[in-house]
Amino acid sequence: MSADKSVNKVVLAYSGGLDTSVILKWLEETYGCEVVTFTADLGQGEELEPARKKAEMLGVKEIYIEDLREEFVRDYVFPMFRANALYEGVYLLGTSIARPLIAKRQIEIAHETGADAVCHGSTGKGNDQVRFELGYGALDPDIKIIAPWREWDLTSRTKLIEFAEKHQIPIAKDKRGEAPFSVDANLLHISAEGKVLEDPAEEAPEYVYSRSVSPEAAPDKPTYIEIGFEKGDAVSIDGEKMSPATLLTKLNKYGGDNGIGRLDLVENRYVGMKSRGVYETPGGTVLLAAHRGMESLTLDRGAAHLKDEIMPRYAELIYNGFWWSPEREMLQALIDKSQEMVTGSVRVKLYKGSATVVGRSSPYSLYSEAHVTFEEDAGAYDQKDAQGFIRLNALRLRLLAARNKRVEK
Repeated sequence: MSADKSVNKVVLAYSGGLDTSVILKWLEETYGCEVVTFTADLGQGEELEPARKKAEMLGVKEIYIEDLREEFVRDYVFPMFRANALYEGVYLLGTSIARPLIAKRQIEIAHETGADAVCHGSTGKGNDQVRFELGYGALDPDIKIIAPWREWDLTSRTKLIEFAEKHQIPIAKDKRGEAPFSVDANLLHISAEGKVLEDPAEEAPEYVYSRSVSPEAAPDKPTYIEIGFEKGDAVSIDGEKMSPATLLTKLNKYGGDNGIGRLDLVENRYVGMKSRGVYETPGGTVLLAAHRGMESLTLDRGAAHLKDEIMPRYAELIYNGFWWSPEREMLQALIDKSQEMVTGSVRVKLYKGSATVVGRSSPYSLYSEAHVTFEEDAGAYDQKDAQGFIRLNALRLRLLAARNKRVEK
């Protein structure tokens, strides 16, 4: 591809790994443009200073490395958890929810530095290219978008390494061979795809898991924790107030130590194919159980059931990359309205892969012991009222049955 002189400066989402280092050099060669690197700390658990050193070595003048963990959990993870969002019934959307924040910050940096383009390292087969680019488009409709994996001819690991060696880009020793699987990580989860996981009939080897012990190896004694909520968001563990990122970090430790949060899933990608992924979301799994426990006490039946009805649509929007869409924001307003009284505390039992709610209390509880007791209820509920209620609800069924009886004769 010949150089496109219309691009003067590009903000690259940069990890410091082989792929994005090759992309950095390829951008300079192909577009003849200046490259700004942006590396986000979303709690992936890796040291980010090597990314700075590598960018400096490759001649980058403007290098952004930012700790976005608190913003990530506060403004993205927690709003999503207010909805109890699960894609295809099980996936807690750990990769999906990180992309809107990265895209937002890339666009902001482009504006700060006068860049006219942004670039991501997602492949042409996956969901992330969609998520990034829908975000870019929503936040700056005029920004130019560069997706190297859809443009270049470096179509294999061998070609990438040859390009790196030609341009004296350092290659980690473990990258010279085929990686056993591809990993994405942040504070909410870690995912693994590809290579040893490509056959969905084969059980994932234990070495794929890095954030949790196996349920079999978890302690034989349960762990109990109490999670405090305010307006649908977790704010404390065992009475200790914590920031969003600190709280999720601690839940990850509790969950991981007890073998909680593993998921082996064949999912439907937005681009059309099925893929097999292995996910670990220890803290998120505990948080979901606790949040639903809090809602069970404080949400009205109609509100709770409506939330459950819209949840798959909300989850699908996030999975498909539509975080910045008006429909996601509309659903978010509904969800946030439902959380006004979701305040109190939930006791959770963690044991060998399971997070079970065993107690819940709230100053806004809708639970009335006087109404549900099996003992004398002192007139709180007149059981005779149920007769008319049942007769009216049965009326249409009785009319239907009578009609069918006539037709059968």
